[in-house]
Amino acid sequence: MKYNQLGSTGVLVSEICLGTMTFGGNGYWKAMGELQQDAVNDIVKTAVDNGINFIDTANVYSFGESERLLGQSIKSLGLSRSELVIATKVRGRMGEGKNQVGLGRLQIMQQIEDSLKRLQLDHVDLYQIHGFDPITPLEETMRGLEDVVRSGKVRYIGCSNLAAWQVMKANGIADKHGWTKFVSTQNYYSIAGRDLENEIVPMVQDQQMAILPWSPLAGGFLSGKYTRNNKPEDGSRRLNFDFPPVNQEHAYDIIEVMQSIAEAHREDGSGVSVARIALAWVLAKAGVTSVIIGAKNTDQLLDNIKAVDIRLTAEQLQQLDEVSAKPKPYPQWMIERQGNDRLGASNFSPNQLAVAAK
Repeated sequence: MKYNQLGSTGVLVSEICLGTMTFGGNGYWKAMGELQQDAVNDIVKTAVDNGINFIDTANVYSFGESERLLGQSIKSLGLSRSELVIATKVRGRMGEGKNQVGLGRLQIMQQIEDSLKRLQLDHVDLYQIHGFDPITPLEETMRGLEDVVRSGKVRYIGCSNLAAWQVMKANGIADKHGWTKFVSTQNYYSIAGRDLENEIVPMVQDQQMAILPWSPLAGGFLSGKYTRNNKPEDGSRRLNFDFPPVNQEHAYDIIEVMQSIAEAHREDGSGVSVARIALAWVLAKAGVTSVIIGAKNTDQLLDNIKAVDIRLTAEQLQQLDEVSAKPKPYPQWMIERQGNDRLGASNFSPNQLAVAAK
């Protein structure tokens, strides 16, 4: 297992992060998984035994049950708190009350207390806003997050599912007031969903933040179960909860290339799963710090963890990049076009520069 810096902080996190959306399975979350305490203990122990020190949850996962199960697992397994980096989130609806949702200072202060009780912890290492709250000013949200950091209940803050301009505005507000800034952004990123590369990836590289991709297997569509000739009709997650959105025909093209690459990586006569190739591609991308994986059993978890051992060749990466590429939106294509006359400009003669500018 490799460990990377969490943004520009001095914290090191495993390149695989254990996601806990499969814990609990209450109501809306049932389609993602229904793991109860014994199964959760097995998953957490397997993760830690294989070098994972980074675990991500959220207050809204099974309406607090995921946090509760994780907290009990850490306690029951006797895991060293100082060896773990625990992340959770705030924003989603946690009850029917008018103020049991959102990112106001009131909600942030209340929800961190509730999360810590469920987790049986006195602090979380990374507290992330789970999306944008359109009715709460970013100034209030950032002040609320600063308050929980100063209280000692939170070490670092991050965001999830925000646009690049929202992240920059929020961090600009924090910088102006001397408050804590976001060190990470958690976003959907998979070989079948590369929109992140248009705005978020360049921003993250410029600002030295961490990208924590969620759903790197596109909600299971890239697990290897789905091909043009094999479209499961059982109770799989994709049939019960078709999210995140995937252009299936485009994804099938990608899967076919991943299948051939997986075949080329066969080890000791045993197969390498398509899922490992999909994860290895994300792990190889610029700006990615730790890839979040969820699992319904230890076999699935162990297979996913083995993705860290896959080293895709330059030719294989090029194949995957080409088959998964989509036309770049404006203004990205214009920015690249206009940048051509500046990149390596010192190597151009005045005449060459004039031609390049046309």
